Amino acid sequence: MYQRTVSVGSRSGLHARPASLFVQAAMRQPVPVTVAREGSAPVDARSMLSVLALAAQHGELLVLSAMGERASDAVEELASLLSEDLDGKDRQ
Repeated sequence: MYQRTVSVGSRSGLHARPASLFVQAAMRQPVPVTVAREGSAPVDARSMLSVLALAAQHGELLVLSAMGERASDAVEELASLLSEDLDGKDRQ
């Protein structure tokens, strides 16, 4: 299993638009990825409702995990995205 802890970079936390961008990116990954608050049960990073239910705030640490071939690539891509301020960017 490959894991990485990352701080939420979006000013509004992982809500609405940032969560949507994160979930869309998770859906494109070749392996399933989970996300969790430190010390809490992981949820499917491809589930918008589950990601929103984390209610992760700006600066909060989240743990991304995946297993299998290319797990590290998937986790690293999502970690990079999660650490950005997705509220302050025009993204498509």
